[in-house]
Amino acid sequence: MPSPTSEQCLRELHASLELRKRPEDVARLIQDLFAAEGTDLDTATQAALAEAAEHSLRNLWHGCTSMREEFARPVGAQRQLARAADLFMSVPDLPDDAGDDPTEIEAVVRRAGEEIGRSYGQNDFGMDRLNRTARTAAGLGEISKRQYNKRFRLLRRMEAKLARLIHEQHRREVVITGKGALAHALPYELFAADPDAAAFIAYVTARGYMRSIFTNGRQRQVYDAVAEALFQRLSRSPERACWYAVAHVHPTAEVLAQVSDQDLTRLLVRWNGFLRQVAGLLEDAWNRHPVERRTMIVRRGDDSSTWNQAAQAWNTARAHWFALLTELGRDEILDRICPGKVPRLMAADVAYWHRMSGGGLHPDTYVWADLPLPWEVLRGEKECPRSLVEAACVRHGVDPVARAWTASRPATEAVPFRRTPELVHGVAVADPLMASALRSAGVFSGKGKRAAAQEWT
Repeated sequence: MPSPTSEQCLRELHASLELRKRPEDVARLIQDLFAAEGTDLDTATQAALAEAAEHSLRNLWHGCTSMREEFARPVGAQRQLARAADLFMSVPDLPDDAGDDPTEIEAVVRRAGEEIGRSYGQNDFGMDRLNRTARTAAGLGEISKRQYNKRFRLLRRMEAKLARLIHEQHRREVVITGKGALAHALPYELFAADPDAAAFIAYVTARGYMRSIFTNGRQRQVYDAVAEALFQRLSRSPERACWYAVAHVHPTAEVLAQVSDQDLTRLLVRWNGFLRQVAGLLEDAWNRHPVERRTMIVRRGDDSSTWNQAAQAWNTARAHWFALLTELGRDEILDRICPGKVPRLMAADVAYWHRMSGGGLHPDTYVWADLPLPWEVLRGEKECPRSLVEAACVRHGVDPVARAWTASRPATEAVPFRRTPELVHGVAVADPLMASALRSAGVFSGKGKRAAAQEWT
C-alpha cells in the first residue's frame, strides 16, 4: 500500500475535526503527515507521538473500538422529500444530502404548497385546509379530498420535521463547540496553511472530544505531553506558524499575542454571538424545569443532557471570550458585565459517592447560586459586574482569578499521556469486544439488564 501524500493526511486530519477519533489514531495520522512532509522531528516530539500512536487502532491486534467515531447526526428529511417527489409535480428527485439541508427542505415545502393553495406556516388541520369550493376555485377540482388531505398532512409534517432538524443541528453544533471550540469551523485552506499548526489543532481537538469518565474526581485534562510537544514545535518557529488558526482552539496569552487585532476581534464577535445562542438554550432548559441551583443534583424531570451540553459550551465560549477581551486590552468590560460560569448537573449517585469519599459540593456551585442567571445578564435584565462575582467568591472561599471567575483561565501544566479507555456509559472496560457486549446488554445504563448480560456477568 503506497504511503499517503501530505495533502491526503491534511484532508484526513481536517475531517477529524468533526469526528470523534481517538487521540491515538490522530497521533498516528500526524506521524504520517510529518513523514509525507519529510519533516525532521525533534526527539521530544518524535517520542511523544510514538508513545501515543503505539496504541492506535492500526497498531492494536483487534484494530477496532466499541465507541462511535463521530458525533450523532440528526436524522434528515430524506424520506419525506422522497414522498414529496411522488406526490407533487413541482418536486424533483433530490440527492440524499438535500435531506440534511434546512434551506432545501423549506424551499420544497413552499414550492409544493403552491400546488395545493397552501402557504408556508398554515398547519391547522381544521382551519387552514381548503374546502371543496375553495379547491375548485384554486384549480384543484381534479384532486379528491383524500388526495388533498394526504398532501396537506405531508407538508405539515415536513414543517415539523424541519423545526426538529434545525434544533438538533444547532444542538449538535453546541456539543461539538463545547468540546472542541471552533476547530470544526476552520476552513481547510486555513487549517492546512501550516502543517505544524494543523497537527497541534487536530490532536488537541481529539483530546477535547474524549468522553467523560464516571468518577468522583477530576476529568482527564485536555492538554497532555503530546500536545505540549506539538505546541513547542510551533513556538520554535513563531513567524511561520498560523497562530490565528491555533487561536480557534487554544486561546492562551502566548498564542493570542501572535494574532492581529483584526483577527482577534473577528473571533470575539463570533464567540459573543455563540454565547447568546447557548444562553438561549440554557434558558429554554431552565424554563422547562428549573434546576436546583444550590446543589446542581439531578431531579426527576430535569433534562440533564441538554443542560450539561449547553453548560460545557457556555464555559468554553466564556473562556475564549475572556481571553480575547484581555488580549485586546478591553477587560474593563468585565467590570460592568462579568457573567459567571455554569456548572453541570450531577447525578445523585455521583453526589453520594462524593460525600462517602469525604468530599462535597464543589465551591463553584455556591458561587454560581449567588449570581444572576447568565441569560438575564446578557439581556441586561440584571447586573453582574466583576465586583459582584468577586464578593460571591470571597463568601465561599474561592479564588476568583485562579478559578477563572473574573479572569481568563490560567495556563495549565501538561499532564502525562494516558491511552483512551473503552467506555460503557462512562465506565472503563479493557476490551472493545467486551464493551460492545456490555453496552448491548444494558450494563451500567441504569436500566434493567437484558438476558444477554447474564452470559457476561
